[in-house]
Amino acid sequence: MAARRLLGATRMWAGWRHRRLLDPTGSGALFVRDYAKKPVLKGGGKGSKGSMVGEALKDPEVCTDPVQLTTHAMGVNIFKDGQDVALKADHEYPDWLFQMNVGPPKKLEELDPGSREYWRLLRKQNIWRHNRLSKSQRL
Repeated sequence: MAARRLLGATRMWAGWRHRRLLDPTGSGALFVRDYAKKPVLKGGGKGSKGSMVGEALKDPEVCTDPVQLTTHAMGVNIFKDGQDVALKADHEYPDWLFQMNVGPPKKLEELDPGSREYWRLLRKQNIWRHNRLSKSQRL
């Protein structure tokens, strides 16, 4: 009985808004809703389908002042009306900041086999290898 109601309602769904559909079994009425309205796009010219209406994005201004570049961290401020952050002396920053590896990642041969980094990299490389092999062996 429930399947008959569902199938009867789905046959009649196309093109109906929030209206009453008569139930084929006669036990009552079903309420059916249609899909949401399609969004109206503005600027209906050629090539503007789905384009945003408004201002185009601008690149930030580039600072060329050498004094400002050496005393402030340029581009770190995320607020529109804020000031750039002034740089502090080196002794005011934590020690680990200057020990970070900012170069290319180390190779497996460069790491100590007893370290956690070595085993993480080894596991990651084995996963990559397994994924490459299983990708080529599909039936």
